[in-house]
Amino acid sequence: SIPIAKQLASIKALGKGSDLEKAFATAALVYNNSADPEGKLSKAETKSLLQTQFWGFIQGQENKPKYQEIISALDEESENKIDFEDFMILLVSLTLMSDLLREIKDVKTTK
Repeated sequence: SIPIAKQLASIKALGKGSDLEKAFATAALVYNNSADPEGKLSKAETKSLLQTQFWGFIQGQENKPKYQEIISALDEESENKIDFEDFMILLVSLTLMSDLLREIKDVKTTK
């Protein structure tokens, strides 16, 4: 498996890309590296990917109803798979409820 940083570096359009562009490209690469040939993830694979790659954002959220709703939907036995759009919606949803987001908002930048 090729490291994400190396994959990012190989994308010529991102050579002078912004931090935000690189962040979204990283999310897309992480997703694509785990997806099946049809570009989708099973719900179990999605849950595992979130737990391994998004732990800082979901840590401590276990008692929040919205978190429980998201995770229980992934635990359901279903043939439905998650596409990239749904995966990004999960990322945004988990980010918005995260305690880490508050910490990020409180970071002071200096010029």
